[in-house]
Amino acid sequence: MTYNVYQIDAFTDQTFSGNSAAVVPLDTWLPDEVLQNIAMENNLSETAFFVPEERQYYIRWFTPDVEVNLCGHATLASSHVLFKHLGYAEKEIRFRSRSGNLTVQLKNEQYVLNFPADKPVKQSYSEMFSSCFDRVPDAVLKGSADYLFVFNDEQFIRDVRPNLDAIRRLNAEGVIITSRGSSNVDFVSRFFAPQLGIPEDPVTGSAHTVLIPYWSENLKKDEFLAHQVSKRGGVLKCKYLEDRCEIGGNAVTFLEGTIRL
Repeated sequence: MTYNVYQIDAFTDQTFSGNSAAVVPLDTWLPDEVLQNIAMENNLSETAFFVPEERQYYIRWFTPDVEVNLCGHATLASSHVLFKHLGYAEKEIRFRSRSGNLTVQLKNEQYVLNFPADKPVKQSYSEMFSSCFDRVPDAVLKGSADYLFVFNDEQFIRDVRPNLDAIRRLNAEGVIITSRGSSNVDFVSRFFAPQLGIPEDPVTGSAHTVLIPYWSENLKKDEFLAHQVSKRGGVLKCKYLEDRCEIGGNAVTFLEGTIRL
């Protein structure tokens, strides 16, 4: 059996930047073990699979190690494949997922994700937090899956070297670190998830479902320009809609190929 595969750089308009995701369109589901093995073979932070349903698609996301509940950049990449490669003609794509209903619109050559917001809750200090980075965070919050560490130093966010062993021991899927940004962007961030087999994710849409509610409350505004300052980096246009978030970005195709099973 053969299946088409696309490698898409998401949250960027240039190859070799943003976050790469593999996208494998399917007519029917393969066994979970096969899906996981394909993701392991692709060895990207995420591989997305989707199957058409009536007027929508069911989407799933796999790291090289596990299936996850939500992934922004691989959803954006899947939308790019549908719009640009598979001839999807409607204005909005509807996805069904483990995290509920998601939509993506193509507006002025930018993909706008509509995801559920994940408002983080302030956490009590723990000695475990201080061992994750070279500095104690100014605040620690937690969303449904990830910790959010807040620092008052953008340069620290850019330069930090994480202690991945310490992060792996936390009771969370990953750790988001963030600070206010320069005059060009409202906030910056990075994301580390060694628990999921991702030492650092270059650009993370799902992390922004936590970041957007936090910065909305602290900056007293609802629209933001965000920069995830990993080595590859990516820019996200964000909007807070109380119980939902809009996350916009570009995408480019790097590779088209065939999987043979």
